[in-house]
Amino acid sequence: MIKVFIDGSHGTTGLRLKSRLEKRDDIKLIGPGEEKRKDKEARREAINESDITFLCLPDDASRESVSLLENNSTVIFDTSTAFRTDPSWAYGFPELSEKHLEKIKSSKKIAVPGCHASGFISIVYPLVEAGIMPKDYPCVCHSLTGYSGGGKKMISQYENGKTEDLFSPRQYGLNQNHKHLKEMKYVTGLDNEPIFTPIVDDYYSGMATSVPVFSSLCSGATKKQIHSCLAEKYKDSGIITVLPVDGGDDNINIIASNILSGKDSMEILVSGNDDRIFITSIFDNLGKGASGAAVECMNISVGLDEKYSLVL
Repeated sequence: MIKVFIDGSHGTTGLRLKSRLEKRDDIKLIGPGEEKRKDKEARREAINESDITFLCLPDDASRESVSLLENNSTVIFDTSTAFRTDPSWAYGFPELSEKHLEKIKSSKKIAVPGCHASGFISIVYPLVEAGIMPKDYPCVCHSLTGYSGGGKKMISQYENGKTEDLFSPRQYGLNQNHKHLKEMKYVTGLDNEPIFTPIVDDYYSGMATSVPVFSSLCSGATKKQIHSCLAEKYKDSGIITVLPVDGGDDNINIIASNILSGKDSMEILVSGNDDRIFITSIFDNLGKGASGAAVECMNISVGLDEKYSLVL
């Protein structure tokens, strides 16, 4: 049995992780009871007793929890933004490269990617790596998400006594200081952070993150060449699927951002034309964008098939 402690099991990600792991017969959830869940010494004991600890906490609280680790055996998975750009931590997106995969396998500290960042990175990382997108490319990213990404407070706002403004899509992060920006730049290797426009809408979960690309600024790469690059990158993945160009025979011209709600998979769609190419990553902000990615990385860390217990 793998002993797992979830520090912060009352938040959205923590609750989803708990419900997933409770169903597994190879996992034993440990930790203090409700009355001591915020007690520092009780948390210290649970962290050091566990084989794996998931941190589902704000940044500062995650840093405090990491400081409580007193052994060299417990593996820490952090779901906050605190360590995603720390080179001493593994970045939990194994599909990006063999190097990422091997670091997850060998590391005792793994940073789980952010939801919007996962969509952006899944598109941009392969293009930069292949030399199609220059590192100084002026990236723009649009990302539509369900309200569950805002945590318990936002969920309550939408589901209890909703006000008129919550019936329409709401763009946020207008000051261009969104917490995922540093991660988006760091992991892809871009010279600059993208202009990022996240939008939250009146549905529970699901995400569509899009990056428009001008062929003229990417060495003249055509839509089919960009599609081939992404398809080659993820050809062996059982979690990420690159759809046929334009969606294949269906010739998709409209897509819903919640079509993978409840799943841990990700789909990438390349559309547009050879001058203006539009790339969209579709997934669940609570799946591949949060707890699904955490479970995937845990599976890799303990030597299991990465897809074990995921909903694909």
